[in-house]
Amino acid sequence: MGKCEKDKISRSDYCQYLLSSQINYTLTNFADHCERFGHDAINRYLSGDKIKPHLVWENVREQMIQTPDAYIISDDTVADKNFPRKIGTVRRQYSGDAHGIIRGIGVVTCVYVNPDEDKFRITDFRISDPDGDGKTKPEHVRDMLTDCVYHRKQNFCAVLADTWYATKEQMLFIEKPGKLYYCPLRDNRNADDSGNIRPYRRADSPERNDEELRHGRIVKIKDFPGDHKVRLFRVVLSSRRTDYVVTNDMAQDDTYAVRKVCGIRRKIEQFHRETKQLTGIEGCQCRKAHIVRNHIGCSVSVWVCL
Repeated sequence: MGKCEKDKISRSDYCQYLLSSQINYTLTNFADHCERFGHDAINRYLSGDKIKPHLVWENVREQMIQTPDAYIISDDTVADKNFPRKIGTVRRQYSGDAHGIIRGIGVVTCVYVNPDEDKFRITDFRISDPDGDGKTKPEHVRDMLTDCVYHRKQNFCAVLADTWYATKEQMLFIEKPGKLYYCPLRDNRNADDSGNIRPYRRADSPERNDEELRHGRIVKIKDFPGDHKVRLFRVVLSSRRTDYVVTNDMAQDDTYAVRKVCGIRRKIEQFHRETKQLTGIEGCQCRKAHIVRNHIGCSVSVWVCL
């Protein structure tokens, strides 16, 4: 029985394919296993649709239970495209999974975590394309946080971010609407805990006493304005990893509590892992950038339905 090319594929049809397929997420595989749609019909759908990030929020806002104790986590993942050579929006960039530079598509995400319910939902995402829109990944994060605070009026207390986003611009931006942040610094960032009496020293410099180890120390990070102070904590995560976490929550004085807060950041890593393993976010082999963008948008939408 031949394929009926007159059947028009919908977004729901394509998302259902991503949900049901387990290994192969290509358009050819879809056409081979569905008598209703041919490859050209699927290609025309993905070329003509326009899946915007705000659709994710429209799908999840009724599912979310918001709380003033919630956290917003922002980070990025790289959809590995190391072998295909002519796929749109692919560029060389650092991948945490590969621990090195690979060819891929950067996807910047924003996740809302309700610690009381121990649940999280994706609320926004951006596809990194500096050659197309001229924006860096930190700029995409600032755009998403702006939407969270001013447009969607989401209820949360603090932003959690990785070392890559622990910049002066990023942290001061979070402070403007009165939000808190917990960010690990690079070991070689310089900070002053002496009140301008002694020179700046590295963030990973040893604490002067046990009190600082348990309760952190108040520091001024180099190049921050005037007398802008934050609390710096040495957080031991394992025998092979120690983070130096800063927060503008000056009432926070418990290293163990900071470690628990930082542990919440693993939720976004879980989201990235699940989109790669369950929804085929890396699986599209089409060359056109517009099709790849729509595939990524559908993959994120499918995760919302899991």
